[in-house]
Amino acid sequence: MRNVRQDQTLVHTQIIVTDTTANQVGRFIFLTAKRRTVYIHGMNDNTITGVLLLNLGGPEKIEDVEPFLVNLFSDRQIIRLGPAFLQKFIARRIARRRAPKSAESYRLIGGGSPIRRITEQQGAALERLLGKGFLVRSCMRYWHPFADEAVGEMVAAGCSRLVALPLYPHYSIATSGSSFTDLRQTVRRLAPDLPVLEIRSWPEEPSYIRCLAERILEGITRFGGDPVQLVYSAHSLPKKFIDEGDPYVDEIRTTIAAIENLTGREGILCFQSRSGPVEWLEPSTPDMITELAGRGCRNILMVPISFVSDHVETLYEIDMQYREMARELGMRLESTPGLNDDPQFIEALGNLVRQRLETVTP
Repeated sequence: MRNVRQDQTLVHTQIIVTDTTANQVGRFIFLTAKRRTVYIHGMNDNTITGVLLLNLGGPEKIEDVEPFLVNLFSDRQIIRLGPAFLQKFIARRIARRRAPKSAESYRLIGGGSPIRRITEQQGAALERLLGKGFLVRSCMRYWHPFADEAVGEMVAAGCSRLVALPLYPHYSIATSGSSFTDLRQTVRRLAPDLPVLEIRSWPEEPSYIRCLAERILEGITRFGGDPVQLVYSAHSLPKKFIDEGDPYVDEIRTTIAAIENLTGREGILCFQSRSGPVEWLEPSTPDMITELAGRGCRNILMVPISFVSDHVETLYEIDMQYREMARELGMRLESTPGLNDDPQFIEALGNLVRQRLETVTP
């Protein structure tokens, strides 16, 4: 059955009509005042569920670094740079100033962020796990594929509903919150009749917890029985977010408690990747490394607790910067590997999708 909704607004509208019965896409254009694209999806019994893996995104090559930073600093949901009409202007100035230093970080890990490649590997593995009737794609916040690209592909493929699965286990308005806002706005603009089922956060998902616990126990064995201090390093946030009720830190502590129930090992939480003249979450990861050295600690196993794939924060900050800092202070620092496309982690993502769909009334 073919479904077409007439848009009454006077705009230059491109209507893309998907017919899932015939597996065809029709494209119709009529001229009015502005340019707009609206997707209207067909329905039949052989529905396809689209799963969007929401993530930050990252520059894939050095020349992408500055425009990526412009996109990041233009997001008023996470940072307000003066009045709204000046946000992008100020964002461009900040990005231009920070790009050289940031580009060097990406150069040291191979010339770009691996986050898109890894997220696509996670998506392919999840699609295989879920089986027929599912289409899984990446949906990045600040770099390609943006929400309009991902949603457009889903609708053109005949998806009758979307599941929005953030690859942030712990909810924050600065991560999952911003991605949800962007996705909602995109769907309202491109496919307003398309249902979207959101998965808010998943700090206690059992397979996710087991995956982390196994990496920690394996990492401890690398020290040959010597005493090891377990350190959980999470991405930092401005402290005002938590003061205003953001659950990010509480959800991280929930994850840590679940891990400790399995491992029997206690750890210390700290926060990395802070920048800018605001009050950030404490303690910072560099400060914690310095403090541990002062206590006589000689071995650190660092767990990137808020990251589920390798990117610049793990490959550069932890594995290069913090490891060298620890070495200079007379300590050995090792880190647990990223979850990436580990089958047990993919099983966790599959569980989340299935459980969310079970909450929908047939």
